[in-house]
Amino acid sequence: MVKVSLLVTTYNDQDNLEITLTSIESQDYQKIEVVIVDGQSKDKTPELIKKFAGAHQDEADFISVKWISEPDKGLYDAMNKAFGLSNGDIIAVCNDKLCREDAVSKLVRAIEQGGSGCIGAHADLVYMEGERIVRSWHMGEGNLRQGWMPGHPTLFLKREIYERYGIYDTRYRCAADYEFMVRFLKDEDNRLAYVPEVLVAMFYGGTSNAGLSNYLISFKEGYQALRKNKVKFPFWITVKRTLRVLKQF
Repeated sequence: MVKVSLLVTTYNDQDNLEITLTSIESQDYQKIEVVIVDGQSKDKTPELIKKFAGAHQDEADFISVKWISEPDKGLYDAMNKAFGLSNGDIIAVCNDKLCREDAVSKLVRAIEQGGSGCIGAHADLVYMEGERIVRSWHMGEGNLRQGWMPGHPTLFLKREIYERYGIYDTRYRCAADYEFMVRFLKDEDNRLAYVPEVLVAMFYGGTSNAGLSNYLISFKEGYQALRKNKVKFPFWITVKRTLRVLKQF
């Protein structure tokens, strides 16, 4: 059984962090490493992390925990730190709620059954505000050049992809995850398996969807990401991507 590293980043967000960690504990997959990077929170986040880590010290436990609490330079810097601390065979950023007990199992199985060229897997997601579903996103399968992109909160990748293509570019304020995905998806030999089920409930108000100004920054940076990676017709791809987002409403 391959080890899955779930990278959790947090800062002064104890309520959502507790939901995330509880959803990880509910998983039926039997080999999970949880790597938590806290930006030196001022609320009760550090106490919550210590309690979670203390509950999973037994070597026979299917969950192992690593964590640090120190200042960072933002979300993507924290994600890079978490990757550096991890040693799993499959990597996923997990800052939201895994909304099925078999979420990890399904995504790992999809990768294992994906055949040659399969580098990872993704699924559908919903955006949640409390207990209310704000938006549902059916990701489907598609092509980068048609404005399609997998939902990053559902993305499980083989470790070798990070090692081959690098980590998150912290010069981006809102779209470092998009730029990271462009880097490896522009190579059409890389394929993602798709699980057509809602496996992640995303906390509404994340870096790229917290208001109109962040949307505009995200789309501008998305265009820059395409140009940086020498993808043809970056403007039209950005327009198509924008239209895909608008369909959610």
